[in-house]
Amino acid sequence: MRKFWIVFSHTYLSRVKTKGYIISSAIFLLIICGIFYIPDIIERFTGEGEEPVVAVIDETENQQLYEALSSGAEDYQPILFDGNEDEAKQAVENEEYEGLLVLNQSEQNLPEAVFYGMQLTNSTSDDMEAQLQQIKVAQAASQAGVDEAAMQEIYAPVSFERQSLDKEAKTEEELAGSYGLVYILVFALYISVITYGMMIATDITNEKSSRVMEILISSSSPVSQMFAKILAIGMMGLTQLALIAVAVYVMVQIRGQELSGGFFDFIGIANASPVTLTFALIFFILGYFLYAIICAGLGSVVSRMEDVQQLVSPIIFLVMGAFFLAMYGLNAPDSTIIVVASYIPFFTPMIMFLRIGMLGVPSWEIALSIAILVATILLIAWISAKVYRGGVLMYGKGGSFNQLKEALKLSGNIKNKSK
Repeated sequence: MRKFWIVFSHTYLSRVKTKGYIISSAIFLLIICGIFYIPDIIERFTGEGEEPVVAVIDETENQQLYEALSSGAEDYQPILFDGNEDEAKQAVENEEYEGLLVLNQSEQNLPEAVFYGMQLTNSTSDDMEAQLQQIKVAQAASQAGVDEAAMQEIYAPVSFERQSLDKEAKTEEELAGSYGLVYILVFALYISVITYGMMIATDITNEKSSRVMEILISSSSPVSQMFAKILAIGMMGLTQLALIAVAVYVMVQIRGQELSGGFFDFIGIANASPVTLTFALIFFILGYFLYAIICAGLGSVVSRMEDVQQLVSPIIFLVMGAFFLAMYGLNAPDSTIIVVASYIPFFTPMIMFLRIGMLGVPSWEIALSIAILVATILLIAWISAKVYRGGVLMYGKGGSFNQLKEALKLSGNIKNKSK
């Protein structure tokens, strides 16, 4: 056991002291701080808060359209331009105005408009078009003899309320807050599994290629080394997550009063559920161990760094498949394929977590999926230990799954000789 902890501490400390780990952790912390200051950053660079000014030339009688437009303008400021169209267009090119709006009336005495701007994609023109549409509807209704009260009744939104009969189902407010949070945590789980899984495989292969492995296996058992490395790199990942969690907590305390609305409502930080975060941690740990154990076994049968990617790539594709399935599940969390996939061990960490975050999943379903996942991890750990025992002694060109059979045979021979 002492040798296990020696390998564990050496792997952990050597990893967390590397420049790459320190720099990546610092980048993550800066990103977290940046996320909490996104509204301020957007306002600083876009000048949000200053209403764009639009030049208006109204060719209608008594400039009635301009008056109607000015009375309802909220996100922009229309200014009646004293000049012709060419002068107004030149003023727009000189950035004196956001754009130019030329108002007129059709043969049916309904509003018509042409907007001139530097670019066709302009949010201000969209706002003006929407307001002119309302003015057109009001004028058309007036010409048809429909009074304003009747029009308001026609366009009033229908009363439509959703109520769930399942007591465990989430409310609309909870779903709105969970959507973005689940998306971010699923993406973080996807990146973490790939990153740390590949790290284990490359670490083992690097030790073999540098012949350090020969020294290690003479001082401690290969299986002990494998699980020490898996645990050490997993702890390194949890250390990074802990730093991020502390940064989020600190920023919530600093910016807590400014987190409501817009971006923060979408990602769910303002109303993050402790249950959702707890299951995120549980499935992160289980998902990590599942894929890390597989990668450790695969990394042990190759001795060249260029062969690692070839052997581990099917596992990466499997993780990517789970991620893309989770992205589909965000819009259909109760679909049959999502429910079935949540019980498939290789998909469970992401898909079951998705269902927990988006739906009211019964406790027995959660317990069953975790039990299947844990049983699969134990089975794969038993197989990977056998592969690792023989794989660390194999050298030469590798990169195919035939090496797994050879590693199992070599592991059996070693076990028989030890008896």
